[in-house]
Amino acid sequence: MSPLPPLESLNPGRFDTAPILKRLACASRALAELKGVAASIPNQGILINTLGLQEAKDSSEIENIVTTHDELFKDDVLPEAFANPAAKEVLRYRQALHLGYRLVCDTGLITANHITEIQAELERNNAGFRKLPGTALKTGTGETVYTPPQDPAEIISLMSDLERFINDSDLFPTDPLIKMALIHHQFESIHPFYDGNGRTGRILNVLYQMKEGLLDVPVLYLSHHIVRTKTDYYRLLQAVRDNDAWEDWVLYMLEAVEQTSGQTITTIHAIKDALFDYKHRIRDQFKFYSQDLINNLFMHPYTKIEFIERDLGVSRLTATKYLDALAAEGFVQKQKIGRNNYYINLALNRILLGTP
Repeated sequence: MSPLPPLESLNPGRFDTAPILKRLACASRALAELKGVAASIPNQGILINTLGLQEAKDSSEIENIVTTHDELFKDDVLPEAFANPAAKEVLRYRQALHLGYRLVCDTGLITANHITEIQAELERNNAGFRKLPGTALKTGTGETVYTPPQDPAEIISLMSDLERFINDSDLFPTDPLIKMALIHHQFESIHPFYDGNGRTGRILNVLYQMKEGLLDVPVLYLSHHIVRTKTDYYRLLQAVRDNDAWEDWVLYMLEAVEQTSGQTITTIHAIKDALFDYKHRIRDQFKFYSQDLINNLFMHPYTKIEFIERDLGVSRLTATKYLDALAAEGFVQKQKIGRNNYYINLALNRILLGTP
C-alpha cells in the first residue's frame, strides 16, 4: 500500500460524531449567510478584487512572504514605479486565484491540469509536478517531520486519485465542507510541486466551495484564520500523518470556515455601506457622477488617472479633474510616487486595514 493512501480509503462514517456535526451545522449556516450577503453587492467584481487582495496577502504571509497593504496596493496601481518583490509575488497569487475562478466557472471541475495551471501562474514557471526526489518538510530547527511521496509516478497517481475525489460526488458520501478539509490535507501531503504548494492548496479551498455551489464567487478565504493559528495548523496537519487524527483536523477547518465567514460578512457589510455612502454623496455633489465611477473607486483601493480614463471612457484631462475634485472633498487622498499620481479610496482603505 502507498504510504499516502487515497482519501476514499477513509470511512465517511467516522466524521459523523457529535462535535463534528455540531461544528458543521454552524459552519454551514455561516457560509450560507455569507453567500447571500455577497450576492447583495451589485458588482461582484468589487469583492473578487478587494477580498482577493486580502487573501493574497494573508496566504503569502503564511509562507513568510510579507508585505504591507500600502506596498501591495501601490504595486497594484503603479507596478512600473514600485519595485517590491514581495508585493509582486503576492499579486501573482491574486492572478492565480482569478485563473482558478475562471477555470471552475468555465468547466465546473477542478482537474489536476487546472491545479498545475494555477501553480504555474503563481510561480511563473512550468515545472509541473515534482520529478526529482529530495523534498522534505522540516521544522524551524531543521528537523525533518514529513517526507512526501518522492516517486514521480506515485505523485501522478495520487493527484489522479485526488482529482477523482474532488469531482466525483458519489465517491465519498459526506458534506462538502468535510471533503474540503480532507482535500486540503491530502494535497498538502502529496506536495506535488517544487514550490507554491501551500498557496495553491489554499486557493483550492475556495475553488472547491464554488464548485460545490456553496459560494457563487470566491470570497471565503481561510488564510486569515490560518495565519493567526499557524502553529495549530501545522500541528494538526502533522497529527493526521502521525496519529490518524482526522477528526481534529476536520474540526479545525470547520472552525476556520465559521469564523472566517463571520469576519467576511462584517467586511462585506462595511464595503457595501461605504459604497452606497460614496454613491449618494458623489451623486449629490458632482455632475460627473456615474455608476462606472463608483465601481472604479471600489474595485481598486488605490486608483489612478489611467483607470478612470479606461473605465469611464474619458480623456486624461477629464479623469484628472474628476479625481482631483474627489480629493478636494475628502473621498480620496492624492499621493505621488516619482512623477506618478495615485488616489487612495479612504473609506475602503480603512475597511481593508481594519482601522476605525
